[in-house]
Amino acid sequence: VQLQASGGGLVQAGGSLRLSCVGSGRTSSGYNTGWFRQAPGKEREFVAAIRWNGGTTVYADALEGRFTISRDRTKTTVYLQMNSLKAEDTAVYYCAAGTTRTIYSMLGVPSSYEHWGQGTMVTVSS
Repeated sequence: VQLQASGGGLVQAGGSLRLSCVGSGRTSSGYNTGWFRQAPGKEREFVAAIRWNGGTTVYADALEGRFTISRDRTKTTVYLQMNSLKAEDTAVYYCAAGTTRTIYSMLGVPSSYEHWGQGTMVTVSS
């Protein structure tokens, strides 16, 4: 599975961005997908995840309500809609794909994902 993240850019605080993660490969639609981010000098942190069939979503507590994860009908593209962006949202955002056997409580753990995209930079100016 190959993942391509896009949609990052420079936005003012309070603005919105939508990130996309396109999966390719024969079984790219059969994976759970997660979004993680890493700010300069900080560890990678969980943002949101969605089951392969779109039936379950989970968010980092601090981001729920501002960020929404969704999957298109083909199940090969996952979106991250980010609203009311803040300067502290500035980071490189990565999408990742993991086995459907992952239990709910592990969807926010990086080691639950075997395939990672290259990342897309989001910069929020205050």
